Amino acid sequence: MKKYLAEMIGTMVLVLMGCGSAVFAGSIAGTVGAGVGTLGVAFAFGISVVAMAYTIGGISGCHINPAITLGVFLSGRMSGKDAGMYMVFQVIGALIGSAILFVLVSSGGHAGPTATGANGWSGDITMAQAFIAEAVFTFIFVLVVLGTTDAKKGAGSFAGLAIGLSLFLVHIVCIPITGTSVNPARSIAPALFQGGENLSQLWLFIVAPLIGAALSAVVWKCLVKED
Repeated sequence: MKKYLAEMIGTMVLVLMGCGSAVFAGSIAGTVGAGVGTLGVAFAFGISVVAMAYTIGGISGCHINPAITLGVFLSGRMSGKDAGMYMVFQVIGALIGSAILFVLVSSGGHAGPTATGANGWSGDITMAQAFIAEAVFTFIFVLVVLGTTDAKKGAGSFAGLAIGLSLFLVHIVCIPITGTSVNPARSIAPALFQGGENLSQLWLFIVAPLIGAALSAVVWKCLVKED
């Protein structure tokens, strides 16, 4: 049970800090160039993962992302029961983080474009672009996770840093496209509170990351397979 609670807490922190940075610090009163911008939001997500990796990594492995859990499960590193429970508690943690954000926003003004940092696409961005971006960037991110945490070929104590930096890198490129999900739990909770178009587009931020994660598991097993 401890590892499930660890996943819940870790995902809560990721959503609260990452999405919170987009809501409260991403921009100031809609002024271009003000606030922390894309790099700041990307850093918030990345450093949240680093912090949690070194906090709960020894307890649960710090997946805090159903896509990572799927990749780990398909790689044969965890049971189906644990994978399912991880995903449930990750979503619960994300809901708690989004609920805190919603209360903060409802209690006063905020400078961000959305109330909870929900993912979505609009304007010149097409659904195809959004789907490809989420699938490809999740593939890259989960592949880094599988590689750096591999028992024989991994990065050891540096795995958390490598994973956080890769999430930072992914966000830099993907934020202008979808706001960057690569994490179904991170998308589900904010969309439920946000509603509207963000909720109607939620399916993509569940399906595309899971496809990307499944592909990463297949590729990693091919890479480490003995000749």
